[in-house]
Amino acid sequence: MGRLTSFRVCCTGVVLALLLMSKPSHGLFVSPPKPSKPVIEAIFPQASYISEKEGTLALRTVYKGEEILGYAFETNDLARIPAYSGEPVNTLVAIDPSGRYLAARVLEHHEPIILAGIPESKLWKFAEQYTGLFVQDRLKVGGNISQGYVAIDGLSGATVTVMVMNVAITKAATLAAQHIGIIEKKLAAIQPASTIKADLFEPANWQDLVGDGSIRKLYLTRASVDDAFAETAAEHIDEARAEQKQDRFSEIYYTLADVPTIGRNLLGEADYKWLMAQLKPGEHLALLMGNGYSFKGSGYVRGGIFDRIQIHQGETAISFRDLDHERITDLYAQGAPNFHEMSVFIIRSEHELDPGAPWQIELLVRRQTGPVDSLFTSFKGQYDMLEKYVDTPAAMIPQPELSLTEQVWQEQQVEIIALLLLMLILLLILFFQDILVRYPHFMHRLRHGFLIVTVVLIGWVWGGQLSVVNVFTFLNALMGDFRWELFLLDPIIFILWCAAAVTMLLWGRAVYCGWLCPFGALQELVNVFGRYIKLPQVELPFAVHERLWAIKYLILLALFGLSLDSLAMAEQFAEIEPFKTTFLLKFDRQWPFVAWALLLIVINLFNRKTFCRYLCPLGAALSVSNSIRLFDWLKRRPECGSPCKTCAKECEIQAIQPNGVINMRECHYCLDCQVTYFNEQKCPPLKKMARKKRKDQQVEIPIAVTE
Repeated sequence: MGRLTSFRVCCTGVVLALLLMSKPSHGLFVSPPKPSKPVIEAIFPQASYISEKEGTLALRTVYKGEEILGYAFETNDLARIPAYSGEPVNTLVAIDPSGRYLAARVLEHHEPIILAGIPESKLWKFAEQYTGLFVQDRLKVGGNISQGYVAIDGLSGATVTVMVMNVAITKAATLAAQHIGIIEKKLAAIQPASTIKADLFEPANWQDLVGDGSIRKLYLTRASVDDAFAETAAEHIDEARAEQKQDRFSEIYYTLADVPTIGRNLLGEADYKWLMAQLKPGEHLALLMGNGYSFKGSGYVRGGIFDRIQIHQGETAISFRDLDHERITDLYAQGAPNFHEMSVFIIRSEHELDPGAPWQIELLVRRQTGPVDSLFTSFKGQYDMLEKYVDTPAAMIPQPELSLTEQVWQEQQVEIIALLLLMLILLLILFFQDILVRYPHFMHRLRHGFLIVTVVLIGWVWGGQLSVVNVFTFLNALMGDFRWELFLLDPIIFILWCAAAVTMLLWGRAVYCGWLCPFGALQELVNVFGRYIKLPQVELPFAVHERLWAIKYLILLALFGLSLDSLAMAEQFAEIEPFKTTFLLKFDRQWPFVAWALLLIVINLFNRKTFCRYLCPLGAALSVSNSIRLFDWLKRRPECGSPCKTCAKECEIQAIQPNGVINMRECHYCLDCQVTYFNEQKCPPLKKMARKKRKDQQVEIPIAVTE
């Protein structure tokens, strides 16, 4: 037992060491968030007052006395668009009252650009290009100035990152300028998205589909590419000789393959049905077939991202990753030519592509100007959907805009209703616990079923894992600028905190930790499995066990002290909680975090809820409020603890003290002790009362006969 105690203490030290060791590697993927106010003060050195974020767009107004110097806003508040890493690049944008960009500063990013040998300073330098431009300008990353666009230089090795940044900056600036009144907001009727006619199919060969415009082509000669790089640093790099100027550089045919007439004829019935089965509502299939310059690009091999192609529709730029891609090996349409590359890309629903509206395919062509540096330009091909393939509803008058909070709650109605139903079921279990525990088999199945739902739905599907960081955020908000909107933006977390608050007031923290915490539920289910396959269980002596309780309170105090100085620093050290790794990122992160989470899970095969009992700072924080609980519904008898110790021995998290008292700061409300309390076959005092009752009945029967 002493060795195991040392092992647990060592585990605590190891995870802290891993967290410290992983900080430099973490820096490769995350630029710690910077506070916006100091950045705004540096942009506006003459400012006398900077407002807080105001309105649904979270704009800040900058004053010099009564004069408005400009406005500042963050792209994450107005246009949260995922970049290469899957997370947005949060950029602070400042404009003056005429709509001129005064500055753009990167506040936070999750881009692994340093791994590609690119210093973070180059990302900042890219953002500096917006200074002096206007919101009304049509800005394009890379290439020459054409078709009314203003070109800004890209960033070699981070093409997708800067293109997404450009979309986020320009979209956020447009929304802000419209809100302020710098540019006119178009209030015309809204054209709702078209839908593809799923039941319309006509047999067609390759020539039919190309001839009527169902399939479009982007064709580039070497001369057209050379012309695009004219008067740039890459002008004569890889330039074609005179006799090669008209040679093919790239030929790409493109279409939407979820249109039955197009997809079924090109892909064949079986492959078309299989691909369509992969689509979720609102998703589409873009089919690309090419020869010459590869549209896949080297980024696909390095990092699973296609950095040479994008699809544009309106202000939306759509990039693709390996999870969006399926390789096509053959075409079934009669007369189809041979292609070097054929791929289908899934356009995800969050991009809100309207299949009936025009869209463009964009091909990026890069030329290397040095060992690291390169320039690129892009070429676009237009696609206009044939009217016969789609149903286009009539235009609608726009409804009044909902706030961001209202939009989020409206979008998550199904999840909210389902979670509220779970809360209702839990309340019914608690209110009728005295009846349910009289049926042990049913009670155990009910509890295990509820825990499975907690892990799968609340944890992995909805990401509803509370963290001690939420506690610190709430406390910091109370001490500063408290806004309910900050907490209402995540309905699942908000409802869970409300449920935790209500149950803490009525029954203590035990209900949340025992029923609603996804990681706690996962640990318990793993332990149930370990016991089912008869793995040996390790239990510490109670004297050692109760001293290990103190570890989680020490961790809580340490994190709380850090949060007073820096909430961001506290959040980094709060990684001792494996919640983010397990549920939010689903183990898709650096190895130290994954190893720590897996270690904590595997330990539960031999010891139930180890992390909850000894290390969880969230459990420690919630247990602080335990003394104010209103009800104590866990029944005990005078014999509990002296002489009977059955429940204390059976309690698998050792929350019952040797004297029979339940420590509600450590209890997880599993109700196993209540099952024993009502079970005449297991509870010694109850068995004794039952024997006495039977003896009394046997004595009464002869007396009745004599009379």
